[in-house]
Parts: sequence; C-alpha cells; structure tokens
Amino acid sequence: MNSIKKIAVIGAGTMGNGIAHVFAQKGYPVSLCDVSEDRLQKARLTIEKNLSRQLRKEKITETEMAEALGNISLYTDLKEAVGDADLVVEAATENVTLKLDIFKQIDSLVPSSCILASNTSSISITKIASATNRADKVIGMHFMNPVPVMKLVEVIKGYATSQEVCDGIMQLSENLGKIPVEVNDYPGFVANRILMPMINEAIISLQEGVAGVEEIDTVMKLGMGHPMGPLELADFIGLDVCMAIMNVLYDGLGRSKYAPSPLLVNMVTAQRLGRKTGEGFYTYNRETKDKKVSQFFS
Repeated sequence: MNSIKKIAVIGAGTMGNGIAHVFAQKGYPVSLCDVSEDRLQKARLTIEKNLSRQLRKEKITETEMAEALGNISLYTDLKEAVGDADLVVEAATENVTLKLDIFKQIDSLVPSSCILASNTSSISITKIASATNRADKVIGMHFMNPVPVMKLVEVIKGYATSQEVCDGIMQLSENLGKIPVEVNDYPGFVANRILMPMINEAIISLQEGVAGVEEIDTVMKLGMGHPMGPLELADFIGLDVCMAIMNVLYDGLGRSKYAPSPLLVNMVTAQRLGRKTGEGFYTYNRETKDKKVSQFFS
C-alpha cells in the first residue's frame, strides 16, 4: 500500500516485537510503544537476537540487520509514537476492555487518514471499531507466532471496514513477505475458531484420563502431522490466552462446546500459564531449553 510509510506498533510483547521486526526488516520506520521502558528494552534485545539468528543462517546481511534495527524507535508516550503514523498495529493483551481503551485513545491522536489495525486473535473487529470515529479504517491483522517465521496473516474485515482498506492491507501483508487470507468478522475468525476447540478438547482428554500429556501430543504429531502437539502448543501460546479466546468463542457463539475446560480454568487461576511462567503441561528450563512433563501430570 503506497500511502503507508510509517508504522506504529502498540505493545512490545512477543507479538508486538515480532510485528515491529518484520516491518523494520522491510524498510518501514517503526515506532514501538509500550507503557514500560523495561519491556521496550527487552523487546529490542529480542529483535536483535532474532535478527542475529537470521544473520547466522545467511538470510540477511550485517548491513540489513543494522538497517532494520535503525528503523525501530522506542516510545513510552503514546502520542509521540502514533502522531504521524500511517498505520497503527495494536498488539496488546487479549482483553477487550484494554483494546477498546487503546483504540479510543489512538483514534484521537493519529491523522484522519491513518489506518488502525488490531492483532487480536479472537475479539470482534466491529466491536473494536466502535470505540473510534473511523470504523471504515479499522481492520484486523492477525499475525502468527513467531511473527518473523510464520507466513500467514489473517486479515479481518469489520462490518464497516472499507474494501479499499482491506485490499491495501492485503497488499501490505504481501509486501512483508506474508501470505494474507481475508476472513469475515466472527468470533475466533478462522484460525482460532478451529484451533482452540482442538486444544480445549486435548485438555479435556487429559482431564478425563484418556491419555497422558506426551501421549496426547505424540498422537497428534505422528498421526495428524502437526509440528507441535496441542498441549505443548497451548503452553507456547499461553494458557491464559487460550482461555481468553475460548471465552470469546463461548460468549459470542453461545454453545457449550466452546466453554473452557475446568482443568484449563484451574491452571490459569494457579498461574501455571506455560512457557512464560516456566510451567504448564510441561516444565521448562530457561537455561538448558529442556522441557519435561509437569510433575502434576507425570
């Protein structure tokens, strides 16, 4: 999309720093914004580490790495970050109240021509757009984790999203080297409407004693060709995120099959959220990168 020159990314977590990475690597000036300076510095280190990995694999040159890092500016002030942006991509926590508040704020700070995108994995784009005065310029850009590696971008049209904006974001995603797929605005879209009930069913199978953690994951990897079993994948995504998405599906579609399993709810309540807390269905050693089945399930 030729009119998009400057990008602002809101949220410097796993998804936000990955999104900033891919835009910066393709030559876009990127303002990465978060409320915490510590999170911003951690995000920059992560981006540098991931670029270094690409350099070692000879996918980029030292010059390209330096240029990508030079394209990223860090901000804790939202107004400074988005003031001259052509596109803002929100990548905050999957919480509808938080997202509505962010979109209400940025709508009042950006130029009238600016497009507002959300990396939400399940929340209605139409609902998010309702917090703004530019519903025709609000769209979903659901990147996959890890962003620098995964090719798919779900592009989600809200009820009022213009076709011009949708076409532009599709083209922009292709410019990033991604493969965009246009979907409509229903709870969970496509990816998570299909994926999350599968993960939830795997957790129910564990809860009911059908099989153990490794057995369930092995069946799905060897039998279905999945690169990662559903329980390991849940740990990778974050069990709190999984539960949040299941709740969106349950609230939006009103069917009992979308209710999060009691075991998932209990694990989130106990803050056993997977990789990010060091324990979920597996226990993770950050130093050795090893994992083993959690003592609660072994």
